[in-house]
Amino acid sequence: MIECIVAELKLQKTYLPSPLASIYLGGGTPSLLPTLYLNQILDAIAAEFTILPNAEITLEANPDDIYPSQIKSWKASGINRLSIGIQSFQDADLTWMNRAHNAEQALSVIPIAQESGITDISIDLMYGGPTLTNGNWLLNLQTAFNFGVPHLSCYALTVEPKTALAHQINKGKIPDIDLNKQAEHFNILVAQTAAAGFEQYEISNFAQPEKRSKHNSSYWKGKHYLGIGPSAHSYNGVSRQWNISNNNIYCKQIKNGTLPFEIEWLTVAQKINEYIMTALRTLEGIHLETLNSIAGGEIATAVVAESFKYIKQGMLVKSDQFLYLSNSGKFYADGIAAHLFRT
Repeated sequence: MIECIVAELKLQKTYLPSPLASIYLGGGTPSLLPTLYLNQILDAIAAEFTILPNAEITLEANPDDIYPSQIKSWKASGINRLSIGIQSFQDADLTWMNRAHNAEQALSVIPIAQESGITDISIDLMYGGPTLTNGNWLLNLQTAFNFGVPHLSCYALTVEPKTALAHQINKGKIPDIDLNKQAEHFNILVAQTAAAGFEQYEISNFAQPEKRSKHNSSYWKGKHYLGIGPSAHSYNGVSRQWNISNNNIYCKQIKNGTLPFEIEWLTVAQKINEYIMTALRTLEGIHLETLNSIAGGEIATAVVAESFKYIKQGMLVKSDQFLYLSNSGKFYADGIAAHLFRT
């Protein structure tokens, strides 16, 4: 697989313009990867692309994979940011989520990373689950603040169809998601992070000053990106493509010098809707001039007209050339965006 990833990098070396501002190793559990192989991937990226000296290089890691010598090894490889899947600092939540780590490990890994030289850390936290009380949600957030974590990615628990979780809920073995509870947790999250000096720069992402994720921000700003490996997605402004998910077929085609992807050429309406969906999730919101530039016309006027009822309800705010969500509107972001979509 490592050989195929390296080979795909060579085949895709013209997809993105250099220099690169960010590299993100994720979409799975790259913290399981031996450092030797991690270095092969990073070396291949450096061989095919120019990387900015201050590029953000993030590794996703599970708490049970983190220990001092491993952190030092990652740092020596060039990793300068960690995204750690903490999810909760409470054993009851972690057991319910069927996570491999426990609360003791969750509490220990952040100081280990900081003491080993990586202080640019993001942690994932989950809210809205049946085992998480308001009090423990407050405690989870305060724990993150106490550790000095500069970036939080916080997500409401969702139930995907045809998963083990969905099956258990359908059978009545565990309770279904309580949307009122999720709304309470979201409001607690927004209030507590603001009080702690965090900026909610995207609906699910909160950062201390100057600690926004460069990589994730590029997605929301519509910048071009290249995904490498099975199931990876890429975007270059005019098309979106995704690699096949089957590992064996992926490697077989790569070894034959063929890129194993499907592609979708974006229509003007799709470009508009993607911009609305991603921009509306951000602190700055939709830039109306940008919207017009995508459509080549006065599409912003129509979008503002469609947004009037949400402005009247206090869910959307129009300020000069921007249209953005109020705090009360953030919980309904996807529905509002869908209403503004063009056909």
